[in-house]
Amino acid sequence: MRGFSYFINHFHGSPSSSSSSKLLILLSLSGAGLVAYADSPVDSRSNHSKSTNVQPKKKKILVLGTGWAGTSFLKDLDISSYEVQVVSPRNYFAFTPLLPSVTCGTVEARSIVEPVRNIIKKRVGEIKYWEAKCLQIDPESKKVFCKANLDEALAGSNDFSLNYDYLVIALGARVNTFNTPGVLEYCHFIKEVEDAQKIRITVIDRFEKAVLPDLTEEERRLNLHFVIVGGGPTGCEFAAELHDFIYEDLVKLYPGVKDLVKITLVQSGDHILNTFDDRISMFAEQKFCRDGIEVLTGCRVLSVTENMINMRKKSTGELTSLSHGMVVWSTGVGTRPVIMDFMKKIGQTDRRALATDEWLRVKGCEDVYAIGDCATIDQRKIMEDISSIFKAADADNSGTLSVDEFREVMEDIIIRYPQVNLYCKNKHLLEATDILKDAKGNFRGEVDLKGFKRALAHVDAQTKSLPATAQVAAQQGAYLSRCFNRWDRCKANPEGPLYFDGCGRHEFRPFLYKHFGQFAPLGGEQAAAELPGDWVSMGRSTQWLWYSVYASKQVSWRTRILVVSDWIRRFFFGRDSSRV
Repeated sequence: MRGFSYFINHFHGSPSSSSSSKLLILLSLSGAGLVAYADSPVDSRSNHSKSTNVQPKKKKILVLGTGWAGTSFLKDLDISSYEVQVVSPRNYFAFTPLLPSVTCGTVEARSIVEPVRNIIKKRVGEIKYWEAKCLQIDPESKKVFCKANLDEALAGSNDFSLNYDYLVIALGARVNTFNTPGVLEYCHFIKEVEDAQKIRITVIDRFEKAVLPDLTEEERRLNLHFVIVGGGPTGCEFAAELHDFIYEDLVKLYPGVKDLVKITLVQSGDHILNTFDDRISMFAEQKFCRDGIEVLTGCRVLSVTENMINMRKKSTGELTSLSHGMVVWSTGVGTRPVIMDFMKKIGQTDRRALATDEWLRVKGCEDVYAIGDCATIDQRKIMEDISSIFKAADADNSGTLSVDEFREVMEDIIIRYPQVNLYCKNKHLLEATDILKDAKGNFRGEVDLKGFKRALAHVDAQTKSLPATAQVAAQQGAYLSRCFNRWDRCKANPEGPLYFDGCGRHEFRPFLYKHFGQFAPLGGEQAAAELPGDWVSMGRSTQWLWYSVYASKQVSWRTRILVVSDWIRRFFFGRDSSRV
């Protein structure tokens, strides 16, 4: 079976060290990854073109989705080498981190979207785009069945199919309702631009309803009780945006109901923002308490009706009910039906997302790659290969690893097994200290197989699934495009070791996510942030940092200018409360 080493040497040449070549044993265990590309006869195809002067037919890449993952892939792909086709039910890219701002008019919906055709026309070469939904993926025939996302009354059939050589699935995910009764019928979501626009209209409608004559005070309170289910970043940001919208803008227009408004945030965990540093969670809870936002932690929603939310307190098991005027559901992501159907076809049942290897190739499916929220990387366990790793690193077959051998193999497997990197941050294995000492603490200068296994026994426990965020999706799209861009420069060299002399060492690696921090805007021009290096920042200065980062990350200068102008407009004129 071809391994990661084969893929590396196809790009960087042959081995130069006989001792390091033993690592071939290890890497041949690790799955094909993007080496699947090597199944195509690159050299023979190239030689044929030279002899006949006929341009070889370009391979077809079909991309499903124009979210963060799909757009990042298209932006960096060298389309001169491929025939690229794109299918997406929406003809625009949306800057989803600003959706909570759209719900309350802080930023206009049009300011955070960029038409797909504007993005692809800037590339050298042609990218074909169709506004359609993907209905079914057939991996056997390498065909995708689609339906145009257009008015049925338009002339002609809306159904069509597309063939592919390589398929890139970037369909994202849908809202996870956990099959809770009533959620689909009575809750709003913050997943798409249309969702944010509906929330904005509903908030204004509730205020208009509350000021109608002949309503009792209880009816007015019911209409003005806004409940957010889910205390993650999106739920907390929406709660903060809603609070600012109401108390900075709407109460000036509806002064008679100012004291009747209530915002409640429901979280099943013990704290909101539980993926952040504990200091940020505490800061957010204290900030919401001062603002009058009620935070209910440890409550699981059992069902939702037109005017009521039924919950259970996890600590006591007590059943409680909460009346509401509007509910916004923000509790994570689930799998889309087309992905679930595809997973059944390839034998990936009982999973929450498509399983890929470290090169983002869908496991059990040739020439299909999945990126973004629809996929999860199934990281190989190091303990499955520990004996082979030791044997490959033991260059002199002494049965032990010297300090140099240990350090050399650690530097290589730390790339193949990202969980090792996380483990080494705490255990200092790269310095080879504790592992090279005996029971009495004396330095031995070598380690045997038993000690090697013992040192790495807990590494696999550090393996974590990547979060379903825009940052992860964008990095995966950019990484996969670089893989495709290198394909034509591949040379059919024999399989070699993971590393060799010179600068070519580890130039092509499995996907490794780099966390650049995360923000949590909390309203009132205050925000919290986790920054690289385990730094935590909170307060007004962090909010200005949030402004600068989000402005710089816009996909075009058009959206960048529009977003900044919206922030300036809101500062001088407030948020718009019209339904337009």
